[in-house]
Amino acid sequence: MTGSMSRELISHIGIAVADLTAAIERFRLITGSKPDKITEVSDQKVRVAMFAHSPQGSSARIELVAPITPDSPVAAFLEKRGEGLHHVCIYVDDIRNTLAELKAAGVKLIDESPRVGAEGHLIAFVHPSSMHGVLVELEERGA
Repeated sequence: MTGSMSRELISHIGIAVADLTAAIERFRLITGSKPDKITEVSDQKVRVAMFAHSPQGSSARIELVAPITPDSPVAAFLEKRGEGLHHVCIYVDDIRNTLAELKAAGVKLIDESPRVGAEGHLIAFVHPSSMHGVLVELEERGA
């Protein structure tokens, strides 16, 4: 695939939570730090807390995702599946090209065009039915 994944592969692991404040406290206990960033993603109707500090040198992060409205996709996820692993975010070098290649290969996409994510990078989601049951977020690697 020419939208290759080089250098670090995993951007972050997304975890759906019902109570962001409580989840931040719990993850603070195991990470030893507060989230580096808490932001609202209005088009997804969620608030996210990103834990990016890693004493081991990895750039992979933990993203806690909580709905801010009952009609948020994450609220529907929580209703159906409960709290837990929501998605895995993988870096790609060229998100538009990667999406085109995936679509040409018959992969079901949630987003056929990239959009801006919580950290200001271009992102897109791939449907779990095409990724062996895992919701995959693609994130274009920043310059």
